Order: sequence, then C-alpha cells, then structure tokens
Amino acid sequence: MVLFAQQTDQRVLKQLKKNISFLSADKLEGRRTGTPGEKLAYGYISKAFKKAGLQPAGTAAGSFLQPFVVNEGKVIAGTNYLAVDNHKFIVNKDYFPLPYSAPHISDKSFMGMKEQIDIKEMQDGNKNNPHFDLHAALIEKIISYEKAGAELVILHNGNKDFETFSANDKTAAFGIPVLYLKQLAYDKLNADKGSLTNIAFSINISEKKSTGHNVVGIINNNAAYTIVLGAHYDHLGYGEDHNSLYTGTKPMVHNGADDNASGTAALIALASWIKESSLTNYNYLFVAFSGEELGLFGSKYFIEHSPVSPDSINYMINMDMVGRLNDSTHGLAIGGYGTSPAWNKVVKEKDDFFRIKLDSSGSGPSDHTSFYRKGIPVLFFFTGTHSDYHKPSDDEPRINYAGELKVIRYIEEIVRKLNDEPKLAFTKTREAQMGRSTFKVSLGIMPDYTYNGSGVRVDGVSAGKAAEKAGIKTGDVIIKLGTHPFTDVMSYMGALNKFEKGETTTATLMRDGKEIQVNITF
Repeated sequence: MVLFAQQTDQRVLKQLKKNISFLSADKLEGRRTGTPGEKLAYGYISKAFKKAGLQPAGTAAGSFLQPFVVNEGKVIAGTNYLAVDNHKFIVNKDYFPLPYSAPHISDKSFMGMKEQIDIKEMQDGNKNNPHFDLHAALIEKIISYEKAGAELVILHNGNKDFETFSANDKTAAFGIPVLYLKQLAYDKLNADKGSLTNIAFSINISEKKSTGHNVVGIINNNAAYTIVLGAHYDHLGYGEDHNSLYTGTKPMVHNGADDNASGTAALIALASWIKESSLTNYNYLFVAFSGEELGLFGSKYFIEHSPVSPDSINYMINMDMVGRLNDSTHGLAIGGYGTSPAWNKVVKEKDDFFRIKLDSSGSGPSDHTSFYRKGIPVLFFFTGTHSDYHKPSDDEPRINYAGELKVIRYIEEIVRKLNDEPKLAFTKTREAQMGRSTFKVSLGIMPDYTYNGSGVRVDGVSAGKAAEKAGIKTGDVIIKLGTHPFTDVMSYMGALNKFEKGETTTATLMRDGKEIQVNITF
C-alpha cells in the first residue's frame, strides 16, 4: 500500500485562495503573454514551485523558466512618411502601409507606374455577389497590377475606412509598396486638385515579437518514465487580442481568476502533495504554460523542447478552469478519456459526488492537445463555462474553493492509483470540434495556431475525413480551397463556408517547398 502525507483541507484551501488572489490581482494586468504582468506571475509561480520542493527544469541551469518567442504579427515601426503633391500626411492618422506592402522602402520619390483601387467601387460592383470576398479580391487585383509593372498601389474607400493597420494579416508581402490613403486625406487632395503624381514616401514594417515563459519544475525519482501535470497561467490582458467577450468600450483588465489562475493554483497544490507523498515509481514534471490564449504557444514549444524525451512521458494531466464547480450539479468535464484504455480503470462516469461528463477526444482548446498530438495519453479537467468567461468579471470572489479542492483530491486519487501501473498505452481519438460549428462542411484538419506564415499549416489530420482521404498530411500548408485563397485560420474558415456537403473541389497546398493540388470531396 502506498503511504503518503495527508495535507489538511484547510491548509490547501488557504493556499488556493492566496495563489488565486495574487495571480488574478489587478496589478498583473491580465497576465498577457510577454508583458510585465506575465513576469510578475512567472516570478510568483517559480517561488511557489521552489517552496513546494520542486527542482528547476527550465532552459538555463538553476532556472524554472523556459522562454519562447511569440510572433504577434506585424507592426509599423521606424521611419514612415508620405508626401503627395506638397501635402504631408501622418502615418496611422492620414494613411498607413498595408501589412502586405513591400516592408522596407527608404526615401523613395515615385516617378513610375501607379495604380489606384477604389474599395467602395469594388464593393458596389459586387453587392449582389454572395461569394464576394473583399480581401481576396484586393489581393488578386494587386497581383495583377504588380505583374503589369505597377510600382505603387494606392487604396482608398469612399464608403467606410479601414479602421487601422491589421497587424495579424498573414498575406505574403508584395514586392511593391501598397498604401491606404484615408478618405479625408484623399478628399483633401481632390479638393486641392492633387494629381497623385509627385509622391515621396518611406515604409518600414517589422515583425512584432514578444517572449513568453513557461515555468517548469520537476520531482526526479530517477524513474524510467515521467508524468506531466500542467495548467496555463496566461490570460487576456486588456482584451487587446480580440479574444474577449466583453462588449464595453473602455479597456478593462481581464483578471482570469477561473481562467486560469484556478488551474495554476491546483497545479501548485498537486506539486506539494506529490512531493510530500511516497509516490516514487515515476518522475513528475509540473508545467505552468504561457501563450495558451494566443494559440497553445507555450505547450507546443514545451513538447518540442522538453527536458525529458516525449517518448518517456507516461501521461499528461491538464487543468484549465477548475474553479467554478456548480454547487447544485457538481458537473465535472473530463476530456481525453479515449486516449488510453487505462483511463477506464481510474475514471468512472458514475461518481458519488461529481456528475462526470466524459469526452473521448484527446484534442481541444487547451494545452493537453500539444501532448496528445505527440502520442501521449491525456486527461483534461474543466468545471464548465460561465457568464464571466473571457470577461473582466472573472474575478477571485467568484471562485468555489471547496469545489476546486474536490477536483484536486479527485486528480490525486488518479495519480495515486496509477503509481503501480505500467506505462499507459496510447490510443488515437477523433478530433474535437472547437466551439459550436456553423460550417456546412469539414475538412478534417487541426490548424496550427502558432503558424505565422501565409495559409493554414496542418497540425493534425482526422481519420476518415476529407483531408485524410485526399492525402493531406501533417505539416502541409493549405493556401486555397477551389478558387478561394486564404491567409490564416479566420480566412480559411470563411473559405470553408463557401462549400456544400458532397461538393468536390481542389485544395492547393505547399509541401516541401512545392505547390501541389489535391482533390477534396466534402
């Protein structure tokens, strides 16, 4: 019989409240990846790991931190100016370069062939075309102008201005400058009988990068295999990445008490419990991930740069939003149930306390997905969504501490029962649907949300679906469906919605540097 030290409930409850209160405090400003708030959080978690008795397992010797780069898109930086017919314009106020413009042009006086695009004219001419895609039409027109020898393209819009430079546009850069002249500036030129001929400008567009930090600690029992327990600690900051459900206009801190200070606090509690226990048949890695809200950046980086071989990881347990257990229903969702036949020995749908909802899929919108895609059995714990999800109102007073303690004890029991079991077998499962689908068809791929190039890189292919039947593979970059090109996941979804079930088309993709086409039947 395994003997292990018992923590008192009051001690754990006190620590949970202390840790969640700190991580969800206003001074951390929402713990957005790459910000001073993230730094405060990872410093705190590092100290908590050390206090729990974990050894540092970060990138540098003696450090708990594992830094990784997040490419956040493009930014207008350096010297940018535009002068037209003696009118001087201010970048972002009067004009801006499009993100797919030639990125670096210094002190150019324009004398060559130019083209203008009136966006309103394009939209008016296609108002009865249900398949019209403005972005795709603009790109196609600019391509044709560049091929025809144009050295500059200027866009304007008599209908409604683009609001700002689109930092997340992943369209590949053209070899010519593409500028957007806001309508007030354009109208001023017309009023002054400007000719758009005497043009001088500079353009500087750079990649915007930040550094995120996973926090990694280990209990090394010199065992052959390792168990990973994880939770992401980053959140939405002020909602500047447009992933907030807040509808107000005033920027607000998103404290993320449940999402996911709750999971991080549970991770720290489990680290203390396992360190004090007599569980020694496995090593234990504890990882607080960053970059989850931006697209699983931290967990994807971790599994590619793990301090132990991924082949030696027995299983992974992920906790994301475990702090809002409903006192009436006691509902607990457990994902990944189908990733190993061993799970049915320790996870039962019928429970004396919890009303358990099992999901077999190993993938989903959280960090366990990165491990599942490496052939590692996973479990994902989640106490359910609520009206404060991704809003500034997800605050510490709303946490159900007694309920979270119940979840922690449940996970402890799973870990304890599996201590004497051999390495778990892995089974592949269906791919989970991300959110409620409004699509008429499915390609059957899992997009790589960390990919920063143009198109959608395939991070996983579902068995029996259209993509697998067409021969699409993990690592392929899909750039077009039929006649509908796309540059990122959002525009891919727009293209997908153009098709009906049973329809056959082509998918254009890049594989090993070569463009190929495959036939797809939805």
